[in-house]
Amino acid sequence: MLLKKEKVFLLKLARRVLENYFENKKEEKYLPPPEFKNLWKKKGAFVTLLKEKKLRGCVGILEAIYPLYEVIKEMALSAAFKDPRFPPLEVRELPFLEIEISVLSPLKKGSFEEVKVGKHGVYLVKGFNRGVLLPQVPVEHGWDKETFLRHVCLKAGLSPNCYNDPETEIYLFTAEIFKESDFKEEITLPL
Repeated sequence: MLLKKEKVFLLKLARRVLENYFENKKEEKYLPPPEFKNLWKKKGAFVTLLKEKKLRGCVGILEAIYPLYEVIKEMALSAAFKDPRFPPLEVRELPFLEIEISVLSPLKKGSFEEVKVGKHGVYLVKGFNRGVLLPQVPVEHGWDKETFLRHVCLKAGLSPNCYNDPETEIYLFTAEIFKESDFKEEITLPL
């Protein structure tokens, strides 16, 4: 579990990286390294950009191979400029964005029966196809477990019932999810 001040730091960091991009600043020069030990731990994470409460970009990595603060910096830029579902972010959109971060637990092999809506995110693998949905997605859409898994299959480019195929691997994870509106006052302070 991250401390409140660590969550606030990561949210501010993600926003600062985007602001610096548009100001053509070298980010490393302007961003302090985190003083919090938890942020140096290797974790998987996703950064989600919401524009007026609608998805504007979401990119992440599942594997815990980089320090968390580095992942957040990279995924903020990727969500803004490399999510193939959306055009690149424009500077005029920045004031209308809310940043949400999902810090992931390690992946655990699971099954259809083990999936708990609202608790688990699902990473599905069949052959070269892969799909992932975060734990908050089915809750936001009011999906039950079957609908959730159908959407993960579709996201992987497979038939909606692929989760029943014995060749399909299901991996589960949980996420610590937080966004800027959770910390309105703290977010306005400098990084």
